[in-house]
Amino acid sequence: MKIATFNINGIKARLPALLDWLDEAQPDVAVLQELKSVDAGVPHEPFEERGYRIETHGQKSFNGVAVLSKLPLEDVTRGLPGDDSDEQARWIEATVIGEKPVRICGLYLPNGNPAPGPKYDYKLGWLKRMEARVTELLALEEPVLFAGDYNIIPQPEDAANPAEWTTDALFLPETRQAWRRLLALGLTDALRAVHPHRPPQPALRDFSFWDYQAGCWDRDNGIRIDHLLLSPQAADLLEDAQIDRAIRGRVKPSDHVPVWIELAA
Repeated sequence: MKIATFNINGIKARLPALLDWLDEAQPDVAVLQELKSVDAGVPHEPFEERGYRIETHGQKSFNGVAVLSKLPLEDVTRGLPGDDSDEQARWIEATVIGEKPVRICGLYLPNGNPAPGPKYDYKLGWLKRMEARVTELLALEEPVLFAGDYNIIPQPEDAANPAEWTTDALFLPETRQAWRRLLALGLTDALRAVHPHRPPQPALRDFSFWDYQAGCWDRDNGIRIDHLLLSPQAADLLEDAQIDRAIRGRVKPSDHVPVWIELAA
């Protein structure tokens, strides 16, 4: 089962680029972020023509997450538990029925800037809620994965220029501590499990985001913030993990690129 996460930065603006990638990469499941559309505004026909069922949790102009699947989906739920007043569309869950069922949680974690401030407080609170949900799902002792744009740079090696990010919400100590707490629950960072250390050649650097400004793509001034974290049962099924970084150099791309894994499921 090939499962990808892709922050598309606007499903309408990036639809041609998204469809081209789907046709080439042929993921069984694609978890999308930043739809920037209400549910009714998300096109279904182009995906259904390609054999995908699409489930969305949209929001006007901001946020929004989705799951595309060529395999059957069951028990689709929307919204991260723990705060009934939170109206931001950042979390969707579904069970994908392959050879083995896999629970997929698609997420778009808050950016948190400027920090300190209420946006950063919201990010840290959201992470605590996510930690509680992860704990609940891990107790089931089943294959579960948490895929999406985390807006977290886990380590200095995950940024071309770490010094540029020292005061940013994506790299503050409290943010990275929250990341480590997730891993301490028993989750596996899929990409680092397959590629613990890579040589520094640009073609192999593990970035998933390059800002549109200041020629970041041309200078390979990127960061790794799109992740797939796996429960122990999902990690046992892990066969491969890669980043489709060349997508960033195409016409009208997202500022993110797809990250994907292969599971024996």
